[in-house]
Amino acid sequence: MMELPETIVTTAQINDTLTGKKITHVFNATKLHRFAFFHGDPKEYEKILAGKIIKSATGYGMFIDLVLNDETIISVGEGANMKYRKPGDKIPVSYQLLIGFEDNSFLVFSISLYGFIGVYPDGVIDEIYHKQNKENLSPLQKTFSMEYFSTLIAQCSPNLSVKALLATEQRLPGIGNGVLQDILFKAKMNPKRKILTLDITEKEKLYLTIKQTLQEMVLKGGRDVQNDLFGNPGKYHTILSSKTYKEPCPVCGSCIRKEAYMGGTVYYCPTCQPLPNK
Repeated sequence: MMELPETIVTTAQINDTLTGKKITHVFNATKLHRFAFFHGDPKEYEKILAGKIIKSATGYGMFIDLVLNDETIISVGEGANMKYRKPGDKIPVSYQLLIGFEDNSFLVFSISLYGFIGVYPDGVIDEIYHKQNKENLSPLQKTFSMEYFSTLIAQCSPNLSVKALLATEQRLPGIGNGVLQDILFKAKMNPKRKILTLDITEKEKLYLTIKQTLQEMVLKGGRDVQNDLFGNPGKYHTILSSKTYKEPCPVCGSCIRKEAYMGGTVYYCPTCQPLPNK
C-alpha cells in the first residue's frame, strides 16, 4: 500500500520521467476489481485525456496527482499501483487502467486490495480524504514541529491509542498501517498504548522517530515491501511486516506478535514494546 515514503519517491520519478509525454490512448480494465474505485466514468477517460500532455506531479500523503497541460488532474490514491513501462515492454494481462503515450511507452495501473483512480477535467478535487492528505501538515515538512505535534495530541481523546493517533483521520498524512509498525518499534511503543500514558520525553521521542524513520525510508527509495514507478522495491529494510514477523525481534530475540487491531494487523515485540502497568 502506497504511503508517504512511496508517494514522495514515486512523485519525483514521475516528474523526472513522464513530464512532457503526450497521452494517445487509454485502455480500461481487462479484469474488473470490486474494490477498484473511480471518479467519473472510466469509459470516458480516453475522450478526456487523449492528446493532453503531462505537466507535473505532486504528492500528498497517500495521493499522487498528475497535472496535465490543461490542468486536468489524474489522481491516484493509496492501493492503486502505478508502473511505467518503456516502448516494447510486455503489456500485462490484468490491469485496471492503462495510459499509452506518443512514444509507445505506457503507464499501467493495478490494484491488489483496494485503490482509487480519478480523472478531474476541471482540476478540482472536492473529496474529504484527498483534502485531509493535501491540507494537513506532512510529518516531513519543516513546519511539522514538536509544538505542532503536541497540539495534535492535545486535540485528541486521551484514551486514543498511539496507532489511532498516527494512522487515523490523516492527522499525519501518509502514515498508514505499514510505516506505522517500524515507527512504533523504533520508539519502543506498543500500538495499543494510550496517549494519556505518554510523558513529555516519550512524546518527544515519538516525534523524532516519526521524522527520522520517514526520512530514512525516503532516502532509501521507499520500503522493500513496496515497488517504485519502475517496479523496483525500495531499499529500506522493513523491520516489522507480514514478511518478517516470523523472525525473532532484531533487538532482543523475542517472538514478534501479530494481532488484529483497529481493522488491521499490528506487529510488535512484547519485550521491547510493552504496555505500561495500569
